[in-house]
Amino acid sequence: MKFKYVIVGAGLSGLTMAERIANELDEEVLIIEKRPHIGGNVYDSYKEGILIQNYGPHIFHTNDKEVYEYLSQFTEWHEYVHRVLSYVDGKLVPMPICIDTLNKLYNLDLDEESMKEYIDNVKEDIDEIKSSEDVVLKNAGRDIYEKLFKNYTEKQWGTSAANLDSSVISRIPFRFNHDTRYFEDKYQGMPKEGYTKMCENMIKNNKIHILLNTDYKEVIDDIDYEKLIYTGPIDYFYDNKFGKLLYRSLKFVTETHDLDSYQEVSVVNYPNDNDFTRITEFKKLTDQEYPNKTIIMKEYPGFDDEPCYPYPTEEYKNKFEQYKKLMDEESNVIFIGRLAEYKYYNMDLVVKSALNAFKNKIKE
Repeated sequence: MKFKYVIVGAGLSGLTMAERIANELDEEVLIIEKRPHIGGNVYDSYKEGILIQNYGPHIFHTNDKEVYEYLSQFTEWHEYVHRVLSYVDGKLVPMPICIDTLNKLYNLDLDEESMKEYIDNVKEDIDEIKSSEDVVLKNAGRDIYEKLFKNYTEKQWGTSAANLDSSVISRIPFRFNHDTRYFEDKYQGMPKEGYTKMCENMIKNNKIHILLNTDYKEVIDDIDYEKLIYTGPIDYFYDNKFGKLLYRSLKFVTETHDLDSYQEVSVVNYPNDNDFTRITEFKKLTDQEYPNKTIIMKEYPGFDDEPCYPYPTEEYKNKFEQYKKLMDEESNVIFIGRLAEYKYYNMDLVVKSALNAFKNKIKE
């Protein structure tokens, strides 16, 4: 086989690169994907007539007009604003933290000014932010940390927030108003026909070829190519030369219920109860009309399934830096995506990174 460009991985990074190469450069491109489907972790499918997201809820949100307009070529959008509740002390309270969260959690009647006073009285004086635990203690105090963050973080990551980089919890906003939206971005929504359909539309060009169910290492020596675009785990690329990097994974358990509705909102977090972290009800993500039936998904974090999140501790950041030195020396390989760059990218940043890599490293 001969291809000018070979892409390892059919997630959003790989598909974006393939689409740009085929449609803008009019070049043949081969995508090699080890799973039996395209789309990576945004892959969705129908189960008993209801569209579910097989790897947990993915809500598109961005302030980047370029990314929004790029993906809008391949899908119409279902207008959806994500709201999350957290089950704490027998109550369902809004997340992220806002005035309504504290009022419901502590039976208070705060407004913006009195919430600031309340937080000033409970937050801890921490000079240097070294961890995710420090972020919450400095911004919200110990009781809020223990009720809403401590146990959830330990379930999600398998370690204390004190061991995690500050960027992990810094991603969660903290508001002194009544805004209960999970995201504040200008552009929010769900692909009208699902992510899989959007991904299929991205690669409709007949210059894009796909090998599914294939480990690239089994075939790459038989391919004549000029440029390799790699989106998989970086330690696997280098045969674990410096040891394996750690990736947090998730186990998903779905349940079908003969109900119109299972819970108040699409996602409910369980920081202190149960072994799972959250329950997603998929009908509420897409406003699917399916009477007397609904499907929920429980998420159990671990280390043994598909890699989802780079592990944000100092030990593994340092180990990645050893791989990064090798990556920088490669002349015909482009590394992009959450697993290859060992970064906790949101969906829009995955696409943005791929668009930038195409402009700067392929098109130039």
